[in-house]
Amino acid sequence: MKILFITHYFPPEVNAPANRTHEHCRRWVQDGHEVTVITGVPNHPVGQIFEGYKNRWIQEERIDGIRVIRTWMYLTPNAGFSRRVANYLLFAFTAVFASLRTEKPDLVIATSPQFFVGIAGAVISRLKRRPFVLEVRDLWPKSVVELGQLNEGPILSTLEALEKWLYRSAAGVVVNTRTFRDHIMERGVAAEDIELIYNGIDPTLFRPRPKNEVLLEEHGLANHFTVAYVGTLGLAHGLSLLIDVAGRLEQRTELRFVFIGDGADRAKLEAEVARRGLKNVVMLGLQPRAAMPEWIASIDLLLVMLRDLPVFETVIPSKIFEFLAQERPVVLAAKGEIRRMIEEAQGAIVIDPEVEDQLVAAIEHVMDAPERAARLAESGRRWVENGFIRDDLARRMASFLERVVESSTPR
Repeated sequence: MKILFITHYFPPEVNAPANRTHEHCRRWVQDGHEVTVITGVPNHPVGQIFEGYKNRWIQEERIDGIRVIRTWMYLTPNAGFSRRVANYLLFAFTAVFASLRTEKPDLVIATSPQFFVGIAGAVISRLKRRPFVLEVRDLWPKSVVELGQLNEGPILSTLEALEKWLYRSAAGVVVNTRTFRDHIMERGVAAEDIELIYNGIDPTLFRPRPKNEVLLEEHGLANHFTVAYVGTLGLAHGLSLLIDVAGRLEQRTELRFVFIGDGADRAKLEAEVARRGLKNVVMLGLQPRAAMPEWIASIDLLLVMLRDLPVFETVIPSKIFEFLAQERPVVLAAKGEIRRMIEEAQGAIVIDPEVEDQLVAAIEHVMDAPERAARLAESGRRWVENGFIRDDLARRMASFLERVVESSTPR
């Protein structure tokens, strides 16, 4: 197949959408497919261009055999609703413009979480007269409403109408949770036109390995019990709660709370740490994707946190698969689909989201009696290895794409 993939995020950016898209496309190229990705100049999440790139209208490169066409971006940090919407809208326009440089593909794929990327994909598919597949990784605009960034009114009504139009425009829809599939079926899409492809891991990268003592020493973390949040420091995770927990556990001098990542809430979190004078919190910022397996292996307890909002009951954070694949102790603070999956797998300590006392108790339990967390981590590793290997998932998605192409080809 000739695949044209539209995505807002792509390596060297290191968030979950970038990683998933890259790993799928890399596998498809290795299996003989021809893949072109249209994306922006890398700048997420702080709105600063990565070293080695310039904010030109169009630039091209090859990554793992994938042709990557990068467009100019309106640069803004991942904060401020109106500026982010402008960033999303302008990329949709530039992506359509960049598609003029590509040959006619067999199909066009566009991936959320950015809603307007899907619109760009639908437009490009019509220009190319080829079928369109929408990959849904976030329920826009539902998530924006529940985060309090958008209220009832004409803007919301317009976005909801566009959402339904997108689903109707797609010859196929790929989702990464069962809840997303149910949501889309309720909006009139047939079950046979929806494919569930979970997130997963590359087992050559994410596997059990010893701690990197040199890495810990470099950052002043040697001889400490480390509790880490890894990922986007944003609205979805309620990370101010973790600062409160660090304050409550300040008397445990062997304990360090580590934040690895960047995002809209980073400055606010750093200011709060400084205001309280907390010495047990270490803010490491964004780390290279290649370094993440070493970091995961070196942390004593990893946290997966979501806010207590209905929309986050539909979410499955991709990082939990990476943590469990490396057989690391994990505390999951969430409700909904991911909680049910982890409880069935018996792979992590599960608590309610945004409940400070439960998080404090879970951390102290692992520190004082780590045997249960170790047993859960071993069970979690087996669970991931038995059903969430990225290459297998990528090939399943490719089979779905081939069915879409075949069903869309005139006989």
